[in-house]
Formats: sequence, C-alpha cells, structure tokens
Amino acid sequence: MSTAGHVDAHHHVWDLAVRDQEWITGEELAPLRRTFTLADLEPEARAAGIGATVLVQTVAVAEETPELLALADGHGLVAGVVGWTDLTAPGVAGALAALADLPGGDRLVGIRHQVQDEPDPKWLLRPDVLRGLTAVADAGLVYDLVVRPHQLPSAVRAAALLPGLTFVLDHAGKPPIAEGRTRPWADGLRALAALPNTVCKLSGLVTEADPRRWTVQTLRPWTDTVIEAFGPGRLMFGSDWPVCRLAAPYAGVVDAALALTSHLGQEDRRSVFAATARRVYGLPDPGA
Repeated sequence: MSTAGHVDAHHHVWDLAVRDQEWITGEELAPLRRTFTLADLEPEARAAGIGATVLVQTVAVAEETPELLALADGHGLVAGVVGWTDLTAPGVAGALAALADLPGGDRLVGIRHQVQDEPDPKWLLRPDVLRGLTAVADAGLVYDLVVRPHQLPSAVRAAALLPGLTFVLDHAGKPPIAEGRTRPWADGLRALAALPNTVCKLSGLVTEADPRRWTVQTLRPWTDTVIEAFGPGRLMFGSDWPVCRLAAPYAGVVDAALALTSHLGQEDRRSVFAATARRVYGLPDPGA
C-alpha cells in the first residue's frame, strides 16, 4: 500500500536554543537532547509518502503554541497544530480565541496537556479542568489525551461527561508493552473506545516496547487490541517523531504501521493513514 498523500497525525519539533525541554533527562533520552526542526522532518516524511502532518505541543508553556502556529503558517507540510493552554484558567475561552487570531491560527485543531505527569489520577475530573474542556469543545477543537493506563478511568468519565468534545487518545494510552502486562490498560482502552466521541492514535508504541528489541510481532497483540476496540474508522497513524528515533527511523515506524494493519481492507487502511485524521482534526483534503 502506498502512503502517498497520507497523514502523520502526531509529531513534534523543538529548538533548544529557544526553550529547554526539561523532560529530556537521563541516558536513555540523551539522543533527543538536540534541536529538531521541520527541515529535519520534511525529507523523511516526504520520502515515506506522507503529505500532511499534525504538529503536537511538548511543554506546558503558553509561548510554545504561537510558535508552533507560526511554523505551520509558513510550511506546507503541517496541516494542523495541537497546542497547549491552561485549561484551569478562568479565561481559557479567551485564550483559545486569541490563539485562533494569531498567524497560523487557522491551523489550530486541538489542545493537549501532559496529564500523564499529573500526580492526581482524577485530574481530568476537576471542575476547573472540565470547565476548560468545555471551552475547548465550544471553540470547535478536539482534545488530545496523553495519559497512562491508571488514568484511563478518569479519561473515560470525562469523555462521558462531555459528549460534545472529541477526545483523541495519544499513543494508544501508553500500554506497558515492555512489561507485557495487558491489564488494566486493555480494560481502560475498551471502556474509552465504547464511547462514540473518542478516537485513538496508533503512535508511540515502538518506544513503549523495548526500543532495542521490538519487532512487528511483539507489537501485534497490542495493536490488534486497539484495532478491535476502536475500529479502523476511529484510528489514525502517528509517527511520534522525533521520539520514535529512540527505537526506529521515521521510515521504520511507517513500515511497522503498514505491516500491523496489512490485514485490513483498502478503505480501512485509508482511514487509519489519512481519513480519520482529516475528519477528526478538520484537515484539508487534497483530493476534494
């Protein structure tokens, strides 16, 4: 299956000369402690047949999202930006409106917060957070969920409380592939997938596995669970570049995703590699 014109629904960039990425610590993450730009990504994405991407925030800093929007505004590859704003702030609706008015503001498609780093497993259910999530829905945006398995029950409850907001689960909920424990991850994943306003990204799995020893076969039980739970019509491919480089080059991640979905029909694979992302994020369709 050719990936020409397809969408990479999840990647990052950062410039360490502009801002530190404090989460990049320790020997295992050392290869990421450098600047990664769209100029670095584009040849790899184009070579893999990817025609559009979604650029996702990395830090909870208000200045980052305007920078990402400006990058998208000047670059044909980036079709959408998932940014950050303080969901707990009383003025979140105004902050979202202000982002939309910036250069590249038309590329803002969603909001994300590093819920995975919140010590409170019920952070998503705080009244101020729910108020902020309501503002995200009112702004016509989606919400990307980056959570760990123990936080999935709160994500399920939040999605049930806000049926008008589409929740996109990043990295399939970060299953503990390297540890080989399917529960409670699989239970939480299926509960989230049972709600119609949820979508899932096939992304970030090569680094949840052992980055040095993963194979398509070691990933397959986990991706089969995700495909069964959500169905191809609510799945989207994401590279998680440059984080994926800890385990595989860009082309290797694309090839793995193609192999893991090879049993699906042509239309279903088109959903995973393009149509779901375009529909959920409202990205332009080059064929329209």
